[in-house]
Amino acid sequence: MNITLDQNYHHFLDEIKQQYSTAQLKASRAVNHTLIEFYWSLGQQIITRQEQMAWGDKFLKQLSADLQHAFPGTQGFSVRNLHYIRQFASLYPEAIVQRPVAQLPWGAIVTLMQSVKDPQAREWYAEQAILQGMSRDMLALQIKQKLYERQGEPVLKVTNFAEKLPAHQSELAMNLLKDPYCLDFLTLEARAKERDIEQGLVKNISQFLIELGSGFAFMGNQYKITVSGDDYLLDMLFWHVKLRAFVVVEIKSGEFKPEYAGKLNFYLAAVDAQMKTPQDNPSIGLLLCRSRDRIKAEYALRGVATPIGISEYTLFDHLPDTLAEELPSIEVLEKKLSEEISEPHSE
Repeated sequence: MNITLDQNYHHFLDEIKQQYSTAQLKASRAVNHTLIEFYWSLGQQIITRQEQMAWGDKFLKQLSADLQHAFPGTQGFSVRNLHYIRQFASLYPEAIVQRPVAQLPWGAIVTLMQSVKDPQAREWYAEQAILQGMSRDMLALQIKQKLYERQGEPVLKVTNFAEKLPAHQSELAMNLLKDPYCLDFLTLEARAKERDIEQGLVKNISQFLIELGSGFAFMGNQYKITVSGDDYLLDMLFWHVKLRAFVVVEIKSGEFKPEYAGKLNFYLAAVDAQMKTPQDNPSIGLLLCRSRDRIKAEYALRGVATPIGISEYTLFDHLPDTLAEELPSIEVLEKKLSEEISEPHSE
């Protein structure tokens, strides 16, 4: 028998590949963890020696040159990186072994130190980077878009996740939820219609996936489900890898209305009945509205059987101030046009 045609062999081979990939990942994490601990220890020693010996910045230049001579080709001992290492030890004066930052790559740590001044926010971003598997570029983008400020306190988010989901899934879903969602990349005005917003999100699906957060896979828009012979179209349907659940996103161009929650509840029930497998978790609904009265939204979710989160979103409302200042006013344009009309044209 040709062993390459044996299905049992292929299953065995796949298992070995998975085990090896897992071992490689653990090894790389161990190496990274050791490097971060070394950088922290080196930073502590630099701070201590400079305080004790009154060595100035020339000390770092000399140390950089000597270390690079001893370890040629090593990138981590440049003068700039030694400054980062010292800053790292200064920002984290106590042992970092058990802290989230110790699990991040050095590039992500540098991004945090450069971009986030608030210690609490910096710790939160480190936790989220690990939880969502953010790359350095993704982390930088989320910081730029003020994810920490938009994430808000869990108690302030309007959801029924705690009542409708198991504890571990509820916590993850709550951490993934934002309020508001920043859709400025659509460059649509606030009065844009629902269909325009949906089509814009589909055209810019990569940016929308970034805004949603890691783990989302887009399955389609105007996704058709049939119930008792009638067709219904879901605005957008996603699958979330870590939640192991379908996520139905409905978009409303105006203020939240209680009936929106009932309609989304119906969609989720249909998705669970027709698409969810026994291994999947309950499907989750995300209702995005231009504005939302908190009390109305909370009341609407009290009688809903499925897990739903209700958030606001922002659109491109106006030109940036710097650009607006450079553009002529309406009065100036009208005056200029009037002058051109009244001025005789030469042959």
